[in-house]
Amino acid sequence: MSPFLTHIRDTMYARRYAKRTVKTYLYWICQYIRFHNMAHPAKLGDEEVTAFLSYLVLQQNVAAKTQATALNALNYLYKDIIGKPLTTELNFVRSRQQQKLPVVLTPDEVQRLLIHVPASHLLCVSLLYASGLRIMEAVRLRVKDVDFDYHCLRIWNGKGGKHRVVTLPEKLFARLQQQIDQVRLYLQQDLQHAEFNGVWLPHRLREKYQGAEKTLGWQYLFPAPKLSLDPESHSIRRHHINEKQINRAVKNASYAAKLEKLITPHTLRHSFATHLLQAGADIRTVQDQLGHSDVRTTQIYTHILQRGGNSVVSPFARLNL
Repeated sequence: MSPFLTHIRDTMYARRYAKRTVKTYLYWICQYIRFHNMAHPAKLGDEEVTAFLSYLVLQQNVAAKTQATALNALNYLYKDIIGKPLTTELNFVRSRQQQKLPVVLTPDEVQRLLIHVPASHLLCVSLLYASGLRIMEAVRLRVKDVDFDYHCLRIWNGKGGKHRVVTLPEKLFARLQQQIDQVRLYLQQDLQHAEFNGVWLPHRLREKYQGAEKTLGWQYLFPAPKLSLDPESHSIRRHHINEKQINRAVKNASYAAKLEKLITPHTLRHSFATHLLQAGADIRTVQDQLGHSDVRTTQIYTHILQRGGNSVVSPFARLNL
């Protein structure tokens, strides 16, 4: 990277930004610089930002969330790096692309999919459907987040920084115990490494629970097979598995199962929510399980129930054909 982008990266890490956020912001800042023929952002301003955001909609046809992410990255760039905050009245073309209806599998299709998931990733993929997790919530689980007594998982700092408790089926208990035993073996091995600095912990927890980074409870439930260098502190740690492995496992399993639907790991979360509603769970319960702030977000699943949108029965069903 250029010295300018390296400075942005180092500044964000120093301010405790998540690795994913740093990567995303740098991506959009790079796109912005390229759009303006490699001009330095300090020489640009509101007018150029407006042109870039409008281009994303008019030429790239991006969704509203994508455009908002790009705007957040540029807001950070001008406010915290360059020191010239953007005006709050940017007059760019806003995306009006509609939210897609979720793809949902039937219970039989879920079973066919899981049969073809490799054993090394089966437990993680199973939790996406069993507990309605987002892919990053699954890979970031710690051993201490599994509660066998109350049949639940505790999700910390999910989307929007929210915490929640989700259901955990007893059918997965044996596999989870085996996984925890594997994590224990990894930890015993890592503690023998002279430069091992424990698992990554958020800054405040690092101060509050000193020494916790080398205890079993705080280790990732799905650890990476190799130690790696922490980009924030340059310490040797064992991170969680890369979510790309789960994406690949689900994609390959869907091909092997000959499922025609477009399936991603998030499809299993959609299926979890829809099947809960089909089983008679009320919308508020499903909202809590998914961690949605607004029940209107959860109501999208009522559009794909077996009997049609919002359980409306088509008059065609009454025809005697």
